Order: sequence, then structure tokens, then C-alpha cells
Amino acid sequence: MFYRQSVLPNGIRILTEELPSVRSIALGLWFRVGSRDEEAATSGISHFMEHMIFKGTDTRSAVDISTEFESLGAEYNAFTSKEYTCFYARFVDDKLPRVLDILADITCHPAFRQEDIDSEREVVLEEIARSEDSPDDYVFDLFTQALIPDHSMGWRVLGDAERVASFMHQDFVDYHSLHYCGENLVVSAAGNLDHDTLVALCEKVFANVPAGKPVKRSECIATGGEHHRFLQKDTEQAHIVYGMPSLSAKDPDRFALQLLSCALGGGMSSRLFLEIREKRGLAYAVQCDCANCTDVGSFLIYTGTRPANVATVLEIFQNEMEKLREGGLTQEELDRNRDFITGQLLLGMEGTRARMNRLGRTAVMGNPLRSIDEVLQEYNAVSLEDIDRVIAKLLDTPSTLTIISPYSDEELESMSEGLR
Repeated sequence: MFYRQSVLPNGIRILTEELPSVRSIALGLWFRVGSRDEEAATSGISHFMEHMIFKGTDTRSAVDISTEFESLGAEYNAFTSKEYTCFYARFVDDKLPRVLDILADITCHPAFRQEDIDSEREVVLEEIARSEDSPDDYVFDLFTQALIPDHSMGWRVLGDAERVASFMHQDFVDYHSLHYCGENLVVSAAGNLDHDTLVALCEKVFANVPAGKPVKRSECIATGGEHHRFLQKDTEQAHIVYGMPSLSAKDPDRFALQLLSCALGGGMSSRLFLEIREKRGLAYAVQCDCANCTDVGSFLIYTGTRPANVATVLEIFQNEMEKLREGGLTQEELDRNRDFITGQLLLGMEGTRARMNRLGRTAVMGNPLRSIDEVLQEYNAVSLEDIDRVIAKLLDTPSTLTIISPYSDEELESMSEGLR
């Protein structure tokens, strides 16, 4: 087994991958809570909570927290997604007890002082405003909202500015009590550490964390949302996302989907990159991506281009999807992209943080933990028939198109008539 796992009496899971050849440790506290766990009245509180965790406890101020981390030479940060929130640090191995003590204190005993909420609220509102002023970022939020319009999985992780402006002390206390419990926590670590030592430290710092009970999540079944959602804005580029609902993180075809995504728009030799950028010079950035969540996924294509090129780019999207439907991939494409993905996977796993992330993310989402060799075997087993099956699944699903541009809805509807 490439990792070790222990479970504390209050449900906290501890997973480690020991790498004695390095001097660093990457440590993450993964809580099973994200924007999908919110209600309309609490939209954005998961992300706001991430900010508030660093604002202090009864014994540590925000300045104390940053000073302590920096005095230990540690890198530290946090992030919130639709399904989990992670607080992490990377540091030299002999600093483990002190770093764990800080992370445990700030995540399990936040003070949520009203004056801190009021000041940090302005920071979060600025973050929301910055995102909305960045069309190459905001277009992805619009796409997800249009793709999954009737479930919290379609909501923005940053939340709604009006709701964020209303959160008070008790809102954070209640949300923290509900979700920041032992049964919702995964501690993952990779680097030069001893598993039993980490377990003993966790038993001490998490001793008073209640087990709690994970909140049952409503199932998300995305069968297709809005056909299009357009936002008229005075921009130098039109930002386009086209895609459809896709496979969950547990679907056995997800490895074939990743290979298909890579072949279509994952690298500089991909079909869309060659056609849109290299041959025609229509865009700087072209990408194809697939997001796999617990019970739903999305497959999308993105590019940014001058407004005059929108109709041409949409026509290329349509042509390339039809080529997939009619002919799939070639064996050469499959082999080349398999080598690319597996090579990137192996290179990415050379750092302690990447290995910690892999352990924590997989565990908090409830997926089976596989060794790198087992994952490579999954990619190596994908055949052209598997690719064809995934293509059929995708193209039989209603698509969604989102565009931020200077054009009106009527103009874009005319340009996108041929795009299914």
C-alpha cells in the first residue's frame, strides 16, 4: 500500500504518504463542505468561511497566525471548491507539531468576531467584483450556472454579493458547527514524516472536535440546462465556453474522457489548438477541460477571440464536434495523448504538495485511493472503442453555450444557429 490510514474515535481520517528522501512535509486539512452544501440564503458562506478561518481564534489574532506561519518558514493557504474546503501548509519536516497546532486551532476554534467579519466582508466583495470584471474568469461561472440552473452545484463558489453582504456572527457559528466536524474532516500529509507520530499529534489537537454527522447532499443529475446564456459587455475579446454535462468522478469512463479532452484541446498539438491558433491565428488561448464531481461532471471548450471572429470560432467548434461524431480519434492521437497525460501525471507527483492534494481530495470525495501505477494502468487500458462510447455519451447530451462579448443576444443567436 502506498499510503497509511487511521481513523480517530471522532471520525477524523488521517492519511499519509511517507517520502523519506525529502525534507519537506505538505499537510492539508480537508473539510467536506463547499458551495453545493449551501442554501439560497447562505450562498457564498463556504468561501467567506475560508477567509474567516484566518482571522483569528480566542488565543490567536490574524497577525499572530501569519507571524507564526512565517516564523516557521511555511507556505500556507486555503481554497474552497463546490464540494470541499482545504487549508494547507508546506514546511520543513521538524516543524510538523507547531504547524499542525496552528491549522487545528484556526479551523476548529475560529472566533468569528463581528469586527473581523465586517472588515473581511469588504475583501470578499472585492474578490467577487474582480471576478465579474474578469470575463475570461466569469464566463466559466456563467457556463456552470446555465448548465446546472436548478441545483447548488451550478452556483458560484464566491457566492452572491447581496448574500455575502448580509452574513453575521451567528451565521458563521451555525455553519461551522454543522460542517466543521470530525466526520467531515480528512487530514492528509506527504513527505518526510512518520504516520504514527502524526496520528498521536492529531489525537491531541483534535481531541475536542465533535464527531458530528455529515449533512446529506441532494443528488445532482445534470441532463442539460439552458441552451445558451449571453452577457453583453464592452470587451476587447469575446470569451466563449461551449460544453455539456459529463461524467462523474466515479464513472469508469472518466479516463477515456480525459484522453478525449486532451486530444481535442489539451495541448499544443490538439485539434482545436492547431485549427484555431496555429492555422488561423484566431485566439491566443484554447483549452478543453472536464470537471468530475461526486455525482455530475462537465465537459467544455474555452477560447477568447476578437468579436469579429466569434462566428468563425463557433463554426470550428461545430465542425470539430462533427468530426468526432463521424470518425472519433485515430490510434496515433490516442497513443500520443496517453503518453502526454501519463507523463504529466508522473511529473506532477514529484512534489509533496501534489501527493498530499491527491490523497486528501480523493478521500474527502469518497473515491477509492489508487497508486500511481494503478492510475497509469487505467489510462493504458483505454481503447478507441472506449473513446467512441464517450463521444456518443457527450454528443447525445444537450449542449450549453455561454459568451461574454459586445454583441447582443440576437446577434449571438444568429451566429450560433449551427452549433447544437
